[in-house]
Amino acid sequence: MKFSCEKSTFLDAINITSRAVSTKSTIAVLEGIRITATNTLVLAGYDLSIGIRTGIDADIIEQGEIVLNAKLLGDIIRKLPNDIIYVETDEKMLTTIKCGRAVFNLVASASDDFPQMPEVDRNQQINMPQPTLKSMISQTIFAVSDNEAKPIHTGCLFEITQNNLNIVAVDGYRLAVRREILEPAPEKDMHFVVPGNALREIERILSDDSEKKVSIYPDEKHILFSINDTIFITRLIDGEFLNYRSAIPTDFSYTIPIHAREMITSIERVSLIVSEKLKNPVRLSFDGPVIKMSCITAVGKSYDEYALEEPVENLEIGFNNRYLLDALRACPDDKILMGLKGALNPLVLNPAEGNAFTYLVLPVRLKSGE
Repeated sequence: MKFSCEKSTFLDAINITSRAVSTKSTIAVLEGIRITATNTLVLAGYDLSIGIRTGIDADIIEQGEIVLNAKLLGDIIRKLPNDIIYVETDEKMLTTIKCGRAVFNLVASASDDFPQMPEVDRNQQINMPQPTLKSMISQTIFAVSDNEAKPIHTGCLFEITQNNLNIVAVDGYRLAVRREILEPAPEKDMHFVVPGNALREIERILSDDSEKKVSIYPDEKHILFSINDTIFITRLIDGEFLNYRSAIPTDFSYTIPIHAREMITSIERVSLIVSEKLKNPVRLSFDGPVIKMSCITAVGKSYDEYALEEPVENLEIGFNNRYLLDALRACPDDKILMGLKGALNPLVLNPAEGNAFTYLVLPVRLKSGE
């Protein structure tokens, strides 16, 4: 095998495929990137759960296929000068990497033991702008559960009905829903659950360029995301997802307009005395035209106020500061509506106009003196 390509192009492909490489595995080949030189140069990583394959432009002089340790290859290419990189592998699998005056000789592995990625049926297709999917993931992924006792909730539900896409995440303490219109609409309704760890990697690969599209192909057991020149494949999670619609209350005693960014700033100030070792809820006391925010931990007390546009009387409710902040930060709009019913009922955040998102946070039962 023999080829040459630009350093930046090669490094970008290594960084992308490394996201699917196992960092610690009893199978050494899973810690590697498979490099295939045919008409184009294709790099692939696969940890038996997530598979990524990406193609790049290169000058292919001699065809071939090898596997190189992903971490070592990435470290080497990262440190090389910004120039053309030359890679050559002989019949004994000795691989020479040259760039400028730097030369590295590595022993490659044969690709025979590198596992094949699953084949995904492409009959069902969903197309959407990359920034749209990226924002939908970033604005729901925070609510994905890390509790393996309920694997179905360690992923996000994708629910497609006609031309509506809902992405839903829930972890038992909070719930996040993002909604978008799909154009064109998929041919049939569908729903499936994509693992949260896979979505975090997809979010990093997706572009912010609204002209670029992502194609999604859900199959019975796997799903394929086609992003530019990159193919991302992951398994789907089997199981019965929470009936999230029934969990979202629609009857509120108060529906309060707030500015998310100002509210975030106040909660962040009050939360300065909260830490992993010093956990106590942030207390929100609604007293007419203001919310009095306070917190007490072993290091001291904090207090701040947030001015309301509409008065709310005699309501006191407590929240895990991080859960409330995550929901507020995820809101794409600054002007939002906060729905409240009572001290033991969930807080619900909705847009002031439309229905692009819904965030629900369960309260913490307050004790006297907290």
